[in-house]
Amino acid sequence: MKLDSVPLGISDGSQTEIELEPKDSNDFNLTPAIAVEPVQPVVADSPQKQQSALVVFGTTFVTIFLAEIGDKTQLSTLLMSAESHSPWVVFMGSAAALISTSLLGVLLGSWIASRLSPKTIEKSSGVMLLVISLMLFWDVFQG
Repeated sequence: MKLDSVPLGISDGSQTEIELEPKDSNDFNLTPAIAVEPVQPVVADSPQKQQSALVVFGTTFVTIFLAEIGDKTQLSTLLMSAESHSPWVVFMGSAAALISTSLLGVLLGSWIASRLSPKTIEKSSGVMLLVISLMLFWDVFQG
């Protein structure tokens, strides 16, 4: 007794089928008629991929820009520039320092991401922020 073939997928324009052949009344042998190759999604360089890179760049820029406005680094740079009377030299030094620390953060983040799952990174960063918040909260009530 032969049952109908069941199509699996499309490979090179032809369909691949599995024939169901019973060995006995309770057992079926699943044998492919043609070798099945995994279907790879077609990914083309599209404006959408470039747009996502632009979105990441824009988000990073806005986040870091807003985080750095008015912080102690900016105030230190302001004071150094006023003292030295060489604002462009101070700008170049502070820009090089920010680029170096950003590079360190990116390299360390890439290294961590290659060894831990995104869920583990998300949970551990949440725990670290919670611990830091609790320590700051404790300092407020101690002093």
